[in-house]
Amino acid sequence: MDKRPVILIEDDIDDKLFLEDAFSALEVTHPLIWFNDCQAARDYLYSTKEIPFLILCDINLPKQTGIELKREIQGNEQLRKKSIPFVFYTTSDQSELVNEAYLQLNVQGYVQKSNDFGIMKNNLRTILDYWALCKHSNNTFN
Repeated sequence: MDKRPVILIEDDIDDKLFLEDAFSALEVTHPLIWFNDCQAARDYLYSTKEIPFLILCDINLPKQTGIELKREIQGNEQLRKKSIPFVFYTTSDQSELVNEAYLQLNVQGYVQKSNDFGIMKNNLRTILDYWALCKHSNNTFN
């Protein structure tokens, strides 16, 4: 069973608690590691030898946006080689941000947050199931 953590980068405590409730309801076995800003998440990603299962990141964050963090990960060989799936999970549905995320940053997903618990659970289940099935360089263990 894959026990690599899911990294959640979210500054809104209510959204964080809502997401934690959904992970719990889904009985997700991945540990959830929460950061309320990109700088703390980046420091963790640089320092850990562990390769997280997935990064779920808001876009509108203090100090550094999720877009800026993804750009930094993509531009850093050490972090890029970890090949961590990066999914924006955000309230923003601006077409400019969606286009930038996919066309310039090669993001692996862009999902708009829902205030409906059932929809959020379904969205999270889909994201987690998809990345559990995908073969990519961070989950093909030798």
